[in-house]
Amino acid sequence: MAQWQTRLYRDLHRNPELSLKEFRTAERIEAELSRLGTRPMRIGETGVAAVIRNGTGKTVLARADIDALPVTENTALPYASQIPGIMHACGHDMHICALLGAVKLLLSCRSDWSGTYIALFQPAEELAAGAEKMLADGLREKIPAPQIAFAQHVIVGPAGQITTVSGPALSAGDSIRIVIYGRGAHGSMPHTSVDTVLLASGIVTRLHSVVSREIQPGVFAVLTVGAINAGTKSNIIPDSAELLVNIRTYSTKVRDRIISAVERIVRGECAAAGAEREPEFTYYDHYPLTCNDKSANEIITEKFKAYFGPQSVTANGKGATASEDFSVIPDAYRIPYVYWFVGCTGEAQWNDALARGSVETDIPANHNPGFAPQITPTLQRATEAQAVAALAFLER
Repeated sequence: MAQWQTRLYRDLHRNPELSLKEFRTAERIEAELSRLGTRPMRIGETGVAAVIRNGTGKTVLARADIDALPVTENTALPYASQIPGIMHACGHDMHICALLGAVKLLLSCRSDWSGTYIALFQPAEELAAGAEKMLADGLREKIPAPQIAFAQHVIVGPAGQITTVSGPALSAGDSIRIVIYGRGAHGSMPHTSVDTVLLASGIVTRLHSVVSREIQPGVFAVLTVGAINAGTKSNIIPDSAELLVNIRTYSTKVRDRIISAVERIVRGECAAAGAEREPEFTYYDHYPLTCNDKSANEIITEKFKAYFGPQSVTANGKGATASEDFSVIPDAYRIPYVYWFVGCTGEAQWNDALARGSVETDIPANHNPGFAPQITPTLQRATEAQAVAALAFLER
């Protein structure tokens, strides 16, 4: 089993595909599911689902994301990406192989469980579009309604160490495109302009005061200005500028307060600069809050401890600041879900960085060109975690 999964993982890692373009990846998944004896179905163009019915009982759904990122790999691995500018820099190839492995495990022990298991391979997580696309393509009509859903993610941490979280596991995420308008002019005549470069600079400075001065200390919130686009030449003052802002929160109330502050600051700065045209705000790439059901999380945490041993499970860990669209699907069914993390850093690398106090700087994390999960024991542990979670609700 480990040899099969490792071969598949390396193949997927060599051949990453961007969001909504995962055609080869979907074909590989379908081929493996068919070889295992299931009947895969394509949903949402590049999404795949397999339904395994095994008598009466609960219906559980396990999801893996499948898309890669526009990142140029820099790992020197023998199975590094062969596609220029594209890399599985977030471990989704590991998630695919783990879920396929869980399918194989559950098929091999049908006498030990009863119910329905749904393996869902979702595209375009990185665009917050894949879950919605599968729903739009009739997911709810094509698969039986689950009573609970699971997902997992590999992260920097001791390889194979599982971390469960009670409550918020991943933040809500919002991106905002802001366009401000001024008055263009020759660079030698700034007095005739409303300088949007200067205006944008002032806005950025003020925006970075929102979390530190308007959100209560200890309450999680992140505001990042990821891009400023303005101008074409050193002696031209541009008449417009674009800012791309990203917000992460664990609370709808905090999210609304930050968004209100962003709009207030931008409008106020524009008015102070004498801009005659109102700024424009476009909201996109919305990721919902991923908040684990506490009761279901407790059940799965105890099963993990019993199977892997208490030393291999970190219970009540901290949520991550990243965001996901996984919860869109269970929220559409109005069912509980559990999302957990699996460490993927080699023991020597982790211990060295931990001893130096340099984990955050010395170990390439998700989305980094050097992100390189250790296959063993990460893949085996992630596979078993999916199976153990399913059996927590399907075991006879």
